[in-house]
Amino acid sequence: MTWPCNSDGNHHFASLSFSRKPKESPTLAKSSKSHLSIFSSPPKSPQNPPDFSELPYDVLARIAAPFALPSLKTASLVCRAWRDALKPLREAMVFLKWGKRYKNGRGGVKANSKKALDCFLKGAARGSTLAMVDAGSIYWGMGKKEEGIAWYRLAAELGDHTGQCNLAICYFQAYPSKTREAIGWLYQASFAGHVRAQYQLALCLHQGRGLEQSLPEAARWYLRAAEGGYVHAMYNTSLCYLMGEGLVQSHRLARKWMKRAADHGHSKAQFKHGLGLFSEGDMMKAVVYLELATQAGEIAAAQVKNVILQQLSAT
Repeated sequence: MTWPCNSDGNHHFASLSFSRKPKESPTLAKSSKSHLSIFSSPPKSPQNPPDFSELPYDVLARIAAPFALPSLKTASLVCRAWRDALKPLREAMVFLKWGKRYKNGRGGVKANSKKALDCFLKGAARGSTLAMVDAGSIYWGMGKKEEGIAWYRLAAELGDHTGQCNLAICYFQAYPSKTREAIGWLYQASFAGHVRAQYQLALCLHQGRGLEQSLPEAARWYLRAAEGGYVHAMYNTSLCYLMGEGLVQSHRLARKWMKRAADHGHSKAQFKHGLGLFSEGDMMKAVVYLELATQAGEIAAAQVKNVILQQLSAT
């Protein structure tokens, strides 16, 4: 068996939403004697409307550090104080945008990791954890592990779930002695709904790495990550159902998740789903999935595909 596998190696590491509060009525805000409330009618008890401007700037900046641009825009509309406090983070989004352009060679610019890093660092200096994570990714890719981990850790401590997940993976790879701390970060990100962290946590539970092995709990985290759209988790969830490891054996659900993983580009899933279609006699569909797997580098898929094509040509 080739599973569970190591981390998928994808370091392209996404933000807390912010719900805009309804605006207070100016008339009600000025009247301390009024027992009316814009939130309920009639009110159960008299209360003063909240004053959003009283939230300290540093506290607001820390809360909003993981926000993406849409949430920052929404929060900035709450009141003038919030708009002013969040100005550095809005500026950080500009640097983040240009950093990603330089990192990926998009938006009319050539790929340039140094310029990308410079943009990310400027965004990080303005408090954005999204920029911190990207800066950490650049440093890690350059082989500067300490600098990368430092930025991941800062983002993680500010509540960025991608930063928490990346920090854990870095500890696994570079500092095995910090495995238990890594598990703690994975749990934080996983309970917050970060699908990659859920998958990594499932691998740890499956392998017994850093904590006691538990196939049922591993399978539950695989399933949660799969339901959240993480392709590697879809594949492993299918295997759990197929072999009855941690989940009640179900060939129907195994096939469902294998097909879903295949449709999302998982090459091994494309190969296995193609084999399943072949065994059921659905030759044409089998050829399609086997060809996809072949293009993705699955050598055995090409051999099966050729056999099917020979059978089709003979009929």
